[in-house]
Amino acid sequence: MSDRVPRELLFGNPERASPKISPNGNLWAYLAPDEGVLNIWVGPEGRDARPVTKDRGRGIRVFLWAEDERSILYVQDANGDENWHLYQTDLESGVTRDLTPLPGVQAQIVATEPRFKDEILVALNDRDPKLHDVWRINLKTGERTLEATNPGDSIGWLPDHDFKIALHKAMTPEGGTVLRLRDGAGWRDFLSCGPDDQLGAHGFAPGGKSIYIESSVGRDTTALLEVPLDGGPSKVLAEHPESDLGAVLIHPRRYHAEAACFEIDRLQWKVLDQSLKMDFFAMAALQGDATIVSRNDADTVWYLLVNKPDKSPAFLRWNRVGRVATPLFSTRPRLDAYALAPMTPIKYNARDGRTVRGYLTVPAGASKPPLVLCVHGGPWVRDRWGFHPEAQWLASLGYACLQLNYRGSAGFGKAHLHAGDREWGAKMQDDLTDGVKWAVEQGHADPVRVAIYGGSYGGYAALAGAAFTPGVYRCAIDVVGPSNLITLIKSIPPYWEPMKRIFDLRVGSVDTEEAFLKERSPLFHIDKIGIPLLIAQGAHDPRVKQAESEQIVAALRAKNKPVEYLLYPDEGHGFAKPSNRLDFYAKAEAFLALHLT
Repeated sequence: MSDRVPRELLFGNPERASPKISPNGNLWAYLAPDEGVLNIWVGPEGRDARPVTKDRGRGIRVFLWAEDERSILYVQDANGDENWHLYQTDLESGVTRDLTPLPGVQAQIVATEPRFKDEILVALNDRDPKLHDVWRINLKTGERTLEATNPGDSIGWLPDHDFKIALHKAMTPEGGTVLRLRDGAGWRDFLSCGPDDQLGAHGFAPGGKSIYIESSVGRDTTALLEVPLDGGPSKVLAEHPESDLGAVLIHPRRYHAEAACFEIDRLQWKVLDQSLKMDFFAMAALQGDATIVSRNDADTVWYLLVNKPDKSPAFLRWNRVGRVATPLFSTRPRLDAYALAPMTPIKYNARDGRTVRGYLTVPAGASKPPLVLCVHGGPWVRDRWGFHPEAQWLASLGYACLQLNYRGSAGFGKAHLHAGDREWGAKMQDDLTDGVKWAVEQGHADPVRVAIYGGSYGGYAALAGAAFTPGVYRCAIDVVGPSNLITLIKSIPPYWEPMKRIFDLRVGSVDTEEAFLKERSPLFHIDKIGIPLLIAQGAHDPRVKQAESEQIVAALRAKNKPVEYLLYPDEGHGFAKPSNRLDFYAKAEAFLALHLT
């Protein structure tokens, strides 16, 4: 086996990905390159397929079966602008049409329903760029009819079993959440919480008299509850003292909750439907963390993703009748020729005693290697155990990779999440510094050869690490990271406007706290930056605009400070095209080789 993993195998297109079985189980679909671009392939279930779409740009990443199985549905934007359009490809004729041909409008898939095979519910912000209304689109004619008008604060929608929008999730002016039930032509408040809690809906329970709710009210971590619509007492179905609720498995036709997952260091499933107990018991024996990514309506066949750090993600066909697993494919089978590095869950205490969890990937046989701290974006998401192309890339180059779920990361309860409120560039950054210190003290890293790297919030953290923690890092890599929190918040996409109060509470108020936000913005601390930077940006990024990168690049160059700038004119918030990904990682690799070894 060879150690050095070619970048093409990690960051080029997968050979195949995202298998989905058709509702009746006769066909399957998956993503695979066609003329070098990811497209949707369809064929008889488990057999060879053929490409049915003809995308020649960024490639297709999100698709689903139409319930009538006569077509495939997918979303695509233009050069990363995130104004997604919904497309439909007819499997017999091969014709693709745009179901939402509205310039500058973002389509969001709300739901499909097996009993309404010719329809799909889609949210569109065509009436007001700040607000998405729900439309019912006929998949035969393309005709759309208004299903629900956004009352001005809705950020999510849920249909009932009759495929009518019956609930929506809204943000309150205070930053809290309210779930409203449809009441005739209007809405009535059903459940609510303040800004420190989490609240969401997963679906109506069988019979439509109660609803599955995710809530942290009265507890630290979110739990799965069944709540009667008539206001009766709720029932706790699944909870974990250290982990928020993750995915919830709901039967596609009978609508009952079957299982729920939680994740501390690794994935754990709690079975709610005892008829699935033996399935999950057998899945637990698979080498890796298993999740169900597709299933037929008869619920006799599941497609499983089995994920582990040192192997390419693999998909299995799970026959529930005989509980037999057969391989479908590996996404990157050529990685089997290389010895990939294991990923170890770690935890340490930050300087104020808060427990921070994360993952460490170390090259085989390395003794105190250089360390790259990879900071996840969001920041209100989390890193997970499993195959991580960047961790394997770094390990194959001889670097240790440290990934941390610093305070402000989601998934570990509201106390950990809100410990990051108003702590951008401060205690959130301290957690990263303390993680580096832990790695050095444990002998996992060379203390004088440490880099910080990340995208989005992780890019901000890389800039903040360079500006606010001199002496910790030798160099920093920022991908689509904000440099000025004031201009970041002022330039958020219009459809984020209902969530602006979240930025006020968790980052700082752009209207009343300009001095505070300047204090936390790397752009205003250029004089403190004494290490080389690599900054990369997508020209069409709607979240972190091109100006966020270019203003700090200009400021650094004006001070004759070392900075390399990469602008990708056909990308958005991250790099979708393999040619751009490969170009970026080649330059990042050269940058690290120059400054870290």
